[in-house]
Amino acid sequence: MAAYLIRRLWQMIPTLLGVVLLVFFLFKYFGGDPAEILGGLNASPEQIQSIREQLGLNKPVWEQLWIFIQQIVTFDWGKSWATNESVASLFSSRLPATLTVMMPILILEVLVAIPLALGVAYVRGSLSDRVVMILTTVAVSISLLVYVIVGQYVFAFRLGWFPVQGWTDSFWTNLTTYAPLPVLVAVFVALSPYTRLYRTFFLDEIGQDYVRTARAKGLTEKTILLRHVLRNAMIPILTNVAVALPGVFVGSFLLEVFFSIPGLGREILLAVNRSDYPVIQAFAIYIAVITMVINLLTDVMYKLVDPRVVLK
Repeated sequence: MAAYLIRRLWQMIPTLLGVVLLVFFLFKYFGGDPAEILGGLNASPEQIQSIREQLGLNKPVWEQLWIFIQQIVTFDWGKSWATNESVASLFSSRLPATLTVMMPILILEVLVAIPLALGVAYVRGSLSDRVVMILTTVAVSISLLVYVIVGQYVFAFRLGWFPVQGWTDSFWTNLTTYAPLPVLVAVFVALSPYTRLYRTFFLDEIGQDYVRTARAKGLTEKTILLRHVLRNAMIPILTNVAVALPGVFVGSFLLEVFFSIPGLGREILLAVNRSDYPVIQAFAIYIAVITMVINLLTDVMYKLVDPRVVLK
């Protein structure tokens, strides 16, 4: 295990270097001139040149790349071009709001979808199975925006259970007052595709030889599903969760915009609209690192879920 972890960590270095070079040259040659963007349409050539010197854009490319690498290593990305706020401070202040909403969403999506999909797999081929599949197909076809509007109208305006918008400095107040409605909407949206996907995983396992052997030994269908099928289906489920995890650190752009949540997702969206390159670059690098770390942890989880998995 230790040798595998060391080898995987070592392999991350060239991958991260490739991401760094890709991000740097994309913004350098395809993102437009930051000095002209910051200067605006009415800026004189002298003003644009002055901005370029302040940002270090007049330096050689290799020197700019070295400065970019130093920023990554030291976690010092400078200041936002739009708000003049430290990029590190911006991330640290926006991330808690995103995690307050997105972590309950991820946990509830998995905890609700797994037993629901397992129950549908148990009654596979029946009328209940067909009804659930039809309802999930219809639900998947509806836009997230519709769920947001209906959720705000029913649960906020009509029933008055939750506020439509708002956020405070208190974690507990946010979690119990302002987060439940966006969490409820997001879980309801994700439940349909997750149920369909996990049901497919379970049905694939039900068709395996070991299930027929377990039936031949006299085990009940419930025992087979809970003891054998569920455990073997956890590997593709873990893979699906690992793919979704980086999105937790981004948040849902629409959720944070429509519910006025001061999270990282909304900040990145604003940075894109304002061509705030330092914020976007830092975000791209951080997400790449988080994705690689999550993939490594997922591989380790495979071994814990199924001892037959060999890490090479």
